[in-house]
Amino acid sequence: MSALLVGYARCSTDQQDLTAQRDALLGLGVAAEHIYVDHGLTGTNRERPGLREALAACRAGDTLVVTKLDRLARSLPDARAIADELTTREISLSLGGSVYDPTDAVGRLLFNVLAM
Repeated sequence: MSALLVGYARCSTDQQDLTAQRDALLGLGVAAEHIYVDHGLTGTNRERPGLREALAACRAGDTLVVTKLDRLARSLPDARAIADELTTREISLSLGGSVYDPTDAVGRLLFNVLAM
């Protein structure tokens, strides 16, 4: 089974448009059917169904793709919790096309910085 790119996009308000994030995720190689979204939910709310679905879709060796870190987490505890989950499950994180693998030295450094 090959590694999967799983995309996640979030807008904080119902008035914001997800088109730019969706287009960027598609441009980074994420298939449309593997893009999960939360619309109208702030990043401080960890109860985000789209994020929960995106994380559930990831398996060891897969990559969670977001356009920017602030689309994934808006608080330090939230970023720490997500980084810990990705590390434990051996899921890489792509931030705007830069991939960080928690199993290699540079990736571990980023994940440790996120967890601090």
